[in-house]
Amino acid sequence: MANRTKPARKAGAKRTVAARRRRPSKPRKDYTSPERMAKILAALDQLFPQAECALRHENPFQLLVATILSAQCTDERVNKVTPELFQKYPTPQDFAAPRPEVLEPDIRSTGFFRNKAKSIVGAAKKIVADFGGEVPRSMDELLSLPGVARKTANVVLGTAYGIPTGVVVDTHVFRIARRLKLTKENTPEKVERDLMKIVPQQRWISFGHQMIWFGRKVCQARKPLCATCPLETICDAPDKTV
Repeated sequence: MANRTKPARKAGAKRTVAARRRRPSKPRKDYTSPERMAKILAALDQLFPQAECALRHENPFQLLVATILSAQCTDERVNKVTPELFQKYPTPQDFAAPRPEVLEPDIRSTGFFRNKAKSIVGAAKKIVADFGGEVPRSMDELLSLPGVARKTANVVLGTAYGIPTGVVVDTHVFRIARRLKLTKENTPEKVERDLMKIVPQQRWISFGHQMIWFGRKVCQARKPLCATCPLETICDAPDKTV
């Protein structure tokens, strides 16, 4: 039987295949580059130049209590509860005196009131016993209080004392950081860690406040207002509305 020979491949075809193999891939976008972060910070400054904590308070302890109450609750609801609450219990010593169940009716409308009552009374007791009735000024000391995690500690340290120890990551900050691809993480602690790497420390406090207001007013959870958002041109979120 005669051997069949394969037809010779044309030189042009070889060059085409080789060129295909050598075709450079598109460069990956650097979503956390200093240039992009500068645009994000500038837009937040323009939108919310005076952003601050929405929880009404007159001192660090009131802010601590309000922040504990704000878990799984709106700031508006908390602000309706706290004026009467702080009139009834004006000092940490007053909050430390009753059993938690005595406090429950006063905070029921904020949700999860049993756990919150235990946290508030427990935190008040420890502040009175270990810190002379003053809310501590360090992350480690605040984290030693019942019911206090990094978000609450960051709120108190940043808003009450002006100490930038981290970035407040609430539901708005968590959502927006992922939408803007500033992080791929799935827990508030890891998201905060990523944000602390790319946001200048002197901006940690204001950045947290601005992001929260940005989430409430513009980059909302269900229907983000992308058409009027100044970050729309640099946002590749899959759920954009434009």
